[in-house]
Amino acid sequence: MQWREQPAIYFEDYGSPVERSSYLIELHTNDGGSYDVINDASSPAAGDCCAQQSSARHNWEMNYQEAAIYLQEGENNDKFFTHPKNAKALAAYLFAHNHLFYLMELSTALLLLLLSLCEAPAVPMLRLGIFVHATLELFALIVVVFELSMKMRWLGFQTFIRHRRTMVKTCVLFVQFIEAIVVLVRQTSHVRITRALRCIFLVDCRYCGAVRRNLRQIFQSLPPFIDILLLLLFFMVIFAILGFYLFSPNHSDPYFNTLENSLVNLFVLLTTSNFPDVMMPSYARNPWSCVFFIVYLSIELYFIMNLLLAVVFDTFNDIEKRKFKSLLLHKRTAIQHAYRLLITKQRPSGISFKHFEGLLRFYKPRMCARERYLTFKALNQSNTPLVSLKDFYNFYEVVGLKWKAKRNREHWFDDLPRTAFLIFKGINILVKSRMFQYTMYTVVAVNGIWILVETFMLQGGNFFSRNVPWSYIVFLTIYGVELLLKTTGLGPVEYLSSGWNLFDFSVTLFAFLGLMALAFNMEPFYFIVVLRPLQLLRLFKLKKRYRNVLDTMFELFPRMASLGLTLLIFYYCFAIVGMEFFAGVVYPNCCNTSTVADAYRWVNHTVGNKTVVEEGYYYLNNFDNILNSFVTLFELTVVNDWYIIMEGVTSQTTHWSRLYFMIFYIVTMVVMTIIVAFILDAFVFRMNYTRKNQDSEEDNGIVLEKEISKEEVVGIIELYKRISGASETAQLQKIVLQMDKYGQMSTVFLGRRSRTKSDLSMKMYEEEIQEWYEEHSRKEETQTPLQEPASASNSSVKPLSLRQRSQTVI
Repeated sequence: MQWREQPAIYFEDYGSPVERSSYLIELHTNDGGSYDVINDASSPAAGDCCAQQSSARHNWEMNYQEAAIYLQEGENNDKFFTHPKNAKALAAYLFAHNHLFYLMELSTALLLLLLSLCEAPAVPMLRLGIFVHATLELFALIVVVFELSMKMRWLGFQTFIRHRRTMVKTCVLFVQFIEAIVVLVRQTSHVRITRALRCIFLVDCRYCGAVRRNLRQIFQSLPPFIDILLLLLFFMVIFAILGFYLFSPNHSDPYFNTLENSLVNLFVLLTTSNFPDVMMPSYARNPWSCVFFIVYLSIELYFIMNLLLAVVFDTFNDIEKRKFKSLLLHKRTAIQHAYRLLITKQRPSGISFKHFEGLLRFYKPRMCARERYLTFKALNQSNTPLVSLKDFYNFYEVVGLKWKAKRNREHWFDDLPRTAFLIFKGINILVKSRMFQYTMYTVVAVNGIWILVETFMLQGGNFFSRNVPWSYIVFLTIYGVELLLKTTGLGPVEYLSSGWNLFDFSVTLFAFLGLMALAFNMEPFYFIVVLRPLQLLRLFKLKKRYRNVLDTMFELFPRMASLGLTLLIFYYCFAIVGMEFFAGVVYPNCCNTSTVADAYRWVNHTVGNKTVVEEGYYYLNNFDNILNSFVTLFELTVVNDWYIIMEGVTSQTTHWSRLYFMIFYIVTMVVMTIIVAFILDAFVFRMNYTRKNQDSEEDNGIVLEKEISKEEVVGIIELYKRISGASETAQLQKIVLQMDKYGQMSTVFLGRRSRTKSDLSMKMYEEEIQEWYEEHSRKEETQTPLQEPASASNSSVKPLSLRQRSQTVI
């Protein structure tokens, strides 16, 4: 995508904005201030003119800042009712929206969560005194109070109490504060199930926005999930009653002797953890009893459970689409708000570069002058001096581009002497040839087979010989030669710009380090040798479906990380509850009266001349501290033999303890079903997108090409000298010098960024998006009646002492 036209640049004065910043409106109510005075004054004195220009500059700074805040709210999907409404709220907003504040939030939340390592029941080596951990908790809670006070100052009391997440956090804070004070005064711990609510402080952090979205999707998926779950439980109750009547007369069958046991064992059977054990007593008495279990599993496990996944997947797919639509329209509204703050009454048809540059100084303070102009030009599809609203709607897609000058040469070796040029050109042709690629695939496949055979022939003991295998040296030499050829043929920059090449380089580097570890007998680093089979992943490039799977996996990784953190939050809640009720309950040789006593038995007895140790390791699955609890909960998630843990704890406490384990299974089933639905949705979405866009080059990401002339660059330099001095023109000066060096009148820049799911969704829903825009416009017209613009006042505007630049709005 290229533009060869070179539009002129408006070097206009500030002018009068169509819409004033809400912060200025409040500040100037008593002064009768107006932007129009700058243009309405017929013949002002020199001093008054300077004061008015200075005042206009300050006023525009406020407009830039508010427009940047609107765009930030659109990007983060923040509701507009939380928008700062006056200068006082703006100061609090800016304080609460910087990375130091975000880090303070995150650090405080992590400190509160990590206190569970030190509080009773504590990890033995991390145990702290009650006074110490209670004081740390009070300190963290005081910091949270400060955070909420800043948020209230920014939102205002009415908006603060309307913000549900903030109110939940406030209530939890109050409860935690009371309990911490009680612990500190009594100098002893008590049952504190409410510690499980500490994860709310982490969820509310700015950096955990993806976790909040996951939780929101889980709650939105609950209604259809609960409907199918009730159907599943209904059939379970029916079969439990039927099983009780059929099998309770058999006194050797402990699984159906009571209705409670029937329900519990059929619930466990749903996970197949106790199958076929639960069937064998009745099956031994009457072989036809197997029909009961076959029918039950067919209905519950193979039909209703899969139906549950299908319903959740369909709901998840619909939620994803509605979420994309909502965010798209929210961004569009944010852009409209910002646009009205940036256009002038003199030029209402678009935003000039001067005002666009002022916006970016607040929205992306670290963006250099060159990138600001290139972003402006990339947006300006109409090739006029002003960015229209239609062009400005692409702001979020363009502002993330990273710009680099396009190389004047096709290859890095073009300027070398002819002999060297021909050598490197030959290498370039070689490494790009299919023959070279398939040769390397063959080498990788042979290497994989060799490693498999070599590993199969190894016996137990020391797997790493002090003598380096010759095969290791041969294959590593081939990979090293390949790396050298590609680096010299493509050039280091082009070689490392490919993700697969980076992967090849990393694996080859680790293989070389493994060779060093073997050659110099560095035993602690032998684990690096195990990474050799990673080279086999290169074979996935051969088949398109494999490439799609890997691409989907890499795209899903950030989201999967957030889903993993969401699961850990549920783990934390259940771990705290488990520690409060079941700490110290399970130990060796407990549960002797239960059906799972063998799993906890730890005894020594003599058989002949030998001492035999019967050791059941399940006593290690306990809730004695937070770390053990996490391991136990993971075992419960896997569900293999999970009923042994449940029955062991139940035998030492009460039958009601089973509710804890059953609820945990249902909660993890919800979360894991959402994860499976998410993976399915992402993979199906990518397959559909690939079919719909057969000719698209997704691997290259988003690429935009722009050409700027020397005349444009000189004009931009002059503009920056007028508005901010020569401090920001260094990179622009380099462009001019580069053009002079090569005798060029223009330079081409490439803007690149990775392709996101939002970009794929824009393509997939291209037809529906226009309908959404039209529907949104009609809705805005009906909800927002047309208002006459306020009449301008002729009184002067007093200069404001504004914050010239805020690096907190990014």
